[in-house]
Amino acid sequence: MTAVETRVPARKVPAVPPGPSPLAAPVLFRRLVADRLGLLSKAAEEYGDAVKMTIGPKSIYLFNHPDHAKHVLADNSGNYHKGIGLSEARRVIGDGLLTSEGELWKRQRRTIQPLFQNKRIAQQDTVIGEEAGRLVERLRAHVGGGPVDVAREMTGLALGVLGRTLLDADLGAHASIGHSFEGVQDQAMFEMVTLGMVPLWLPLPLHLRFRRSRRALYRAVDLLVAERLSRPTDGGDLLSMLVASVKEEADPRAARQRLRSELVTVLLAGHETTASTLSWAFHLLDRHPEVWERLHDEVVSVLGDRPPTYEDLQRLTYTTMILHEVMRLYPPVWALTRVARQDDEVGGYRVPAGADVLISTYTLHRHPEYWEEPGRFDPGRFDPELPSVRPRYAYIPFGAGPRFCVGNHLGMMEATFVLAMVARELKLTGLPGFRAVPEAMLSLRVRGGLPMTVSQA
Repeated sequence: MTAVETRVPARKVPAVPPGPSPLAAPVLFRRLVADRLGLLSKAAEEYGDAVKMTIGPKSIYLFNHPDHAKHVLADNSGNYHKGIGLSEARRVIGDGLLTSEGELWKRQRRTIQPLFQNKRIAQQDTVIGEEAGRLVERLRAHVGGGPVDVAREMTGLALGVLGRTLLDADLGAHASIGHSFEGVQDQAMFEMVTLGMVPLWLPLPLHLRFRRSRRALYRAVDLLVAERLSRPTDGGDLLSMLVASVKEEADPRAARQRLRSELVTVLLAGHETTASTLSWAFHLLDRHPEVWERLHDEVVSVLGDRPPTYEDLQRLTYTTMILHEVMRLYPPVWALTRVARQDDEVGGYRVPAGADVLISTYTLHRHPEYWEEPGRFDPGRFDPELPSVRPRYAYIPFGAGPRFCVGNHLGMMEATFVLAMVARELKLTGLPGFRAVPEAMLSLRVRGGLPMTVSQA
């Protein structure tokens, strides 16, 4: 009997993603500093859905396909920790929910999760409506007058909502918080683009500004804690929960630092993304008056002259469509960065352990394979009456997987109420010749603010 020789097919070796030559590192570095969105967009356009870019000691793997995002953020999320940008930001804002990993992150997530249950969110509708009403009155004071910085107004609004809904505190008494975050964000992005290689002790102007900003933030959060200790609540707010969570720390200094880090992170993440989304929304509504008209008509039809309630969210359909299209074009979190813990394969490409992996929501949301005329503002893309033909992970404004944004429902309710109440009463108009430029910081904000004039609707 003749032995039959069998062969085991050779396993295909994963490919290395295409990308610019390592010799292009100086050019890439300049673009990383000056135009991060342009760098990512050009890389995806030239090389496709998987790109390897070598910048100094870093090799950055950009993946720009829904299946890639699903693998890295959800299916194999355990292999990936927070990456470039957020890992460096840890030096700036400490180990809060945004930057922590492992068991610490799980403990922090468990602490904050109960605050975002649907039942509790629904109970915040009156508070958010009141804060939105105050915003309308502040804007109304500018009718017929000079321009107002809408981006700054949205920041103040978001901080006010955050204080009352999560912390049971009035952040209006801490007006410096928004300004202090400017210095912190500038430092965090500097840490990212310099790969954390510039010592913080150097007396650079940026470093000095950051130290002042950090001291101001620490003073603010220390005062919030002192106020809570002197005026205890029923313990159902985040501030009380965080204070209680550090009481068992053996080291009082460590407890104080952890409480500071978590509060600073909550304040930053809890207001920045909503403020950015609303700023871009009012800019795009100004550029598309037909969308504003339809929005205004819907709000008047649904609400009349009363404030919105939680139940109205299901009826403000077009308002919600607008917000989703705003977040498609200008996702508040423009990039999700990870570091591979072990070797992996993504879309047939090898990702070595220690590699920096980047899922760019900005480029993914503008992928021409999934979005017709991707640069065009069209809320109709999110019409719930139309069948969806796009993969689930082609649109991920709140991230995906275990680190999906815990505050997404509260943020959407806030943005929906504000958009509806402002559009019902007022019309915001951009200044002639003004060009809104996206600035990719920790969130995707409008560079230098958003000056607009105010008129009656």
